[in-house]
Amino acid sequence: MGLFLQVFTVLVITVSLQGWLPLGCLEEERIALLHLKDSLNYPNGTSLPSWMKADAHCCEWESIRCNRSTGRVTLLLLDSVRNEELGDWYLNASLFLPFHQLNALYLGNNRIAGWVEKKGDYELQKLSNLEYLSLGSNRFDNTILSFVEGLPSLTSLYLDDNRLEGLIELKESLSSLEYLGLGGNNIKKLVASRDTSNLRTLSLYNITTYESSFQLLQSLEAFPNLTTLDLSSNDFRGRTLGDELQNLSSLESLYLDWCSLDEHTLQSLGALPSLKNLSLQELNGTIPSGVFFDLKNWEYLDLSYNTLSNSIFQAIETMTSLKTLYLQSCKLDGRIPTTQGFLNLKNLEFLDLSSNTLNNSIFQTMGLCDLHHLQVLYIKDNNLSGILPPCLANLTSLQQLHLSYNHFTIPMSLSPLYNLSKLKYFDGSGNEIYAEEDYQNLSPKFQLEYLSLSSPGKDAGAFPKFLYHQFSLQYLDLTNIQIKGEFPNWLIENNTYIQELHLENCSLSGPFLLPKNSHVNLSFLSISMNHFQGQIPSEIGARLPGLEVLFMSDNGFNGSIPFSLGHISSLQAFDLSNNSLQGQIPGWIGNMSSLEFLDLSGNNFSGRLPPRFGTSSNLRYVYLSRNKLQGPIAMTFYDSFEIFTLDLSHNNLTGTIPEWIIRLSNLRFLLLSYNNLEGEIPIQLSRLDHLTLIDLSHNHLSGNILSWMISTHPFPVQYNSYDYESSSHQSFEFTMKNVSLSYRGSIIQYLTGIDFSCNNFTGEIPHEIGNLNKIKALNLSHNSLTGPIPPTFSNLKEIESLDLSYNKLDGEIPPQLIELFSLEVFSVAHNNLSGKTPARVAQFATFEESCYKDNLFLCGEPLPKICGAAMPPSPMPTSTNNEDNGGFMDMEVFYVTFWAAYIMVLLVIGAVLYINSYWRQAWFHFIEVSINICYYFLVDNLSILSKFGFS
Repeated sequence: MGLFLQVFTVLVITVSLQGWLPLGCLEEERIALLHLKDSLNYPNGTSLPSWMKADAHCCEWESIRCNRSTGRVTLLLLDSVRNEELGDWYLNASLFLPFHQLNALYLGNNRIAGWVEKKGDYELQKLSNLEYLSLGSNRFDNTILSFVEGLPSLTSLYLDDNRLEGLIELKESLSSLEYLGLGGNNIKKLVASRDTSNLRTLSLYNITTYESSFQLLQSLEAFPNLTTLDLSSNDFRGRTLGDELQNLSSLESLYLDWCSLDEHTLQSLGALPSLKNLSLQELNGTIPSGVFFDLKNWEYLDLSYNTLSNSIFQAIETMTSLKTLYLQSCKLDGRIPTTQGFLNLKNLEFLDLSSNTLNNSIFQTMGLCDLHHLQVLYIKDNNLSGILPPCLANLTSLQQLHLSYNHFTIPMSLSPLYNLSKLKYFDGSGNEIYAEEDYQNLSPKFQLEYLSLSSPGKDAGAFPKFLYHQFSLQYLDLTNIQIKGEFPNWLIENNTYIQELHLENCSLSGPFLLPKNSHVNLSFLSISMNHFQGQIPSEIGARLPGLEVLFMSDNGFNGSIPFSLGHISSLQAFDLSNNSLQGQIPGWIGNMSSLEFLDLSGNNFSGRLPPRFGTSSNLRYVYLSRNKLQGPIAMTFYDSFEIFTLDLSHNNLTGTIPEWIIRLSNLRFLLLSYNNLEGEIPIQLSRLDHLTLIDLSHNHLSGNILSWMISTHPFPVQYNSYDYESSSHQSFEFTMKNVSLSYRGSIIQYLTGIDFSCNNFTGEIPHEIGNLNKIKALNLSHNSLTGPIPPTFSNLKEIESLDLSYNKLDGEIPPQLIELFSLEVFSVAHNNLSGKTPARVAQFATFEESCYKDNLFLCGEPLPKICGAAMPPSPMPTSTNNEDNGGFMDMEVFYVTFWAAYIMVLLVIGAVLYINSYWRQAWFHFIEVSINICYYFLVDNLSILSKFGFS
């Protein structure tokens, strides 16, 4: 019996482990994926760099999902992965045959022009589990339908924005389709087999419709069970949609967003018996109000982004069954007549009035507070002001209230909302939040799940008492409210399901207090820009093990980074910048497998850089600037192609720039300034074709400047909220327009520049730099560069700052530079330039003398030196009054320098004689001997000189 229990236990553990242990993938499928990568990158693409032959765990590769029990590939997310410059791609269907459990395949926006003939097209039925196929934004023609007909389980097919045209025939083999996307094609008619009853949703946006031969709408009667129809971005002027769609008796939802309509287009829509939902966003033309009087049974209406007349509200009043109404950005104001409000919409549950100019009259005169069934109310971004209207307490069914970005004065206690027992979500950010004295000590009836009160720094006193009675919070944002006091660890203890806590810039102080017990649900914690002191608690990793984002920057933390943070396997973004942390950067940081964003800049870390980031395969942003780090740059990364930003500036790093940086193939920002680096720039560095900004200034680098390629590739799409948070949180210093500034957030993606200033570079400036037509800043000052300024610099059409000062450049300033109309800062001072300054036009009319000074042979405005009339190549003196303006040598300068040198020699001799007594005696002895020699010379030769008439 005991042996049986042992065997049974082992079997149970084995089966359990199979449910969560990461699997490799089947070798057959791994090889197929590598073949697919080769095909997708043909002939010389660089996409999908994580798909490596040496890696057996293909289920962990990017853009792949696997079944965790079988290890088979179930999803391939390959939208927009083929490099556009590679041209058209003809897809080999047999590449997908090994994926027997493939459920979803995304291949949109890859310039696929067709399938390779007789390469698996007749065997696609082997993909018996494929339900979702996305082929949108490619170059398929009508023959694509014959290829997808062999997929027996296909339920969703996206063929939008291809090159389909004319007659489209859907055969019986596609009878399982429930969703079909054909938008963005030039289709005139649909023909379907008898068995098309499964099709529920059809997308036909942006179809050519304004012609007499168009029969598409009438042909939709072949889909009697169609419930949702998207006809957005079409031109329906001259057509009556109610008549042409009259056979769609099951149609419930119709989307006509961004369409061109006339006064007859929407007539007879009320005759469609099942139609309940209509979306008319941003129409081209006016909306005929009369159409709504016959739509009393409709439940959903979206009129957002239109300019509405007052008569529209008279029509909407008659839609007494309406449950959802969108009126966002409709230029509504407070002058809407009181009889045209919402008084009759007693069933309304969702109302969006955001981004208008409404005032407080909507609460009373328009009957907004009488909507007792209202559950969700958006009135953010309007002109609402004053205290919260007391009548909001009448909205007893309200669950979500969005009041952000108005001019309300909202009490921190939220006391006007205490009676809303169903309220779960409140957003009052961007208003004036004030501290209200709590005399009654009342408790609210609501239990909030979401609360945002972030606003410009107002003193709100202590934490409001009602928060002590909240136990369901999942999201809390009090950013920029000056609350003061200690960290509210009781908030985490009371709200065990809280996921995000934002307390940036709240004037909190004291030690950082952890909750008493472990809380696994908290995934986002930001306490940046406060006044916390002391060490980071050593138990932070054990008490908050579910953290994905931890921002603790701009405080007064000291000591070292707690070891327990290395045990938070889910941590993606980690910011401890601008504190007083010290010691070495711990090596275990490189083993945090989920880490994507790391910022330890602005501390007192010393020692060497972490030697390796062994398992940080997701690491993209590394900021270690403004520390006291020493030694060579000897870091290695697990997945070098993921690194997006590397900032090691303002340290004491030595040695050369390592050649392994070439492996950072997706690197966009490289900042190594203010170190002690030496040697030449590795030639490989100029081959990083995604690089947009490089700063190597204030080092001891030498050699020639390489030809550079500044990237014009678009920034990568942010895949999730934390990825976006990491990207928007990044910041670094860069000198732009002679000012060193800290750039932060989304503006970084517009920064392009090169700063090689304050080094020992020699040689000429490569003329290829003039091809960087997207560059904003170029600083090559304080080097020993020679030769002319390349005329190709006139191609730098977007440049705003150009500094070539303190070099040894010669020749003329290219006159074509006056075409740089974006240029704001320009300096070529302290060189050997000659000739005439650029014409004082456009931007160059704003540059002062200091931009050109200390170029001896340079003349013209704004310099005081006037150019000669002809300015010949070998100028001769043209003045008789000792002003050689056009000569080879400026005599005034010659005299000044001669006498200065003469006086300096005398002063040096005097100083030496004063300091050194031996040389002083020798000098006087030399003078005495010289005088005696001269005396006896004259005595001995005086008689001879008298014979020649000298007396």
